[in-house]
Amino acid sequence: MKTSDFDYDLPPEFIAQTPMEPRDSSRLLIMNRTAGSLEHRIFRDIGEYLHPDDLLVVNRTRVIPARIYARKPTGGRVEALLLRREDLLTWECLVGGKGLSAGKTIAVENGPSAEIVELLEGSRRRIRFKEPIEPYFSKAGNVPLPPYIHEPLKDPERYQTVYARDPGSAAAPTAGLHFTSRLIDELKSEGVNFAEVTLHVGLDTFAPVTEDDPEKHKIHTEWCEIPPTTVEAITRTRLSGGRIIAVGTTSVRTLESAAKAGKNSILSYSGPTNLYILPGYQFKLVDAMITNFHLPRSTLIMLVSAFAGREQILHAYRTAKHEGYRFYSFGDAMFIY
Repeated sequence: MKTSDFDYDLPPEFIAQTPMEPRDSSRLLIMNRTAGSLEHRIFRDIGEYLHPDDLLVVNRTRVIPARIYARKPTGGRVEALLLRREDLLTWECLVGGKGLSAGKTIAVENGPSAEIVELLEGSRRRIRFKEPIEPYFSKAGNVPLPPYIHEPLKDPERYQTVYARDPGSAAAPTAGLHFTSRLIDELKSEGVNFAEVTLHVGLDTFAPVTEDDPEKHKIHTEWCEIPPTTVEAITRTRLSGGRIIAVGTTSVRTLESAAKAGKNSILSYSGPTNLYILPGYQFKLVDAMITNFHLPRSTLIMLVSAFAGREQILHAYRTAKHEGYRFYSFGDAMFIY
């Protein structure tokens, strides 16, 4: 297995720059793994492929305005992207700028000062703010859209799911962006159940794998939680013969991390995960998934390839391009079952 096995060509015009309005008007590519078939639908039709007692597991994380700007003592401007809070004042972040060594201080524009306390891998730094940064988010924070999106986002809430609740992500769990409150209510009225997990998304989730051998790639740790209420919902679903359907790869990783921690039992879990799913992985909880179209050579295209088969996924992506689907964060969706 090589990283190049998960490569494909995507001209820039296929990358969605703005979200669809309304959310559930995006396109939906249906993949039946067993039959090897593809169907073309609209996302609001997803209920036609769901059954009473199916359980949709969504990630309720909320994207924080994690992109901040600061000034060095020399006056030079610094851009920082907050990745993970370690305690009340300390964050792991990505910083852009020269001379940002340990012991240096920066002053956040419209916010508190901070000290760089440790150099981490590459452009990562551990920084400690003089006071908590969260109260300054409304003035100092900016929504951290992915670098392949060049159009300004008029409404920051369009980069949040309608059920986002737990602040902590540097990027949105994008498969959930297609759901509207109305669609959720319609599905519930048809007997489809919903449960929540949390995984705070870091940017490494979307990063291309640079090693030739994907097994040598180091996936960074993210925090996730599966609460007891969701464990109970999974148990009921299993007993009733329903399917566990993960909304997004973040929900997949949370569910499978909980199964791993429980040694294949369904237990509540709260803590770090660095679960890296490659072809050959045996899924323990997830029966189907809703997901977007992922970057080439990324851990996410490897994850969906583990679920549906690499050849089937690459064929689906070629078909999607031929049919004019929109790719990546604001793009269209797949339902794989």
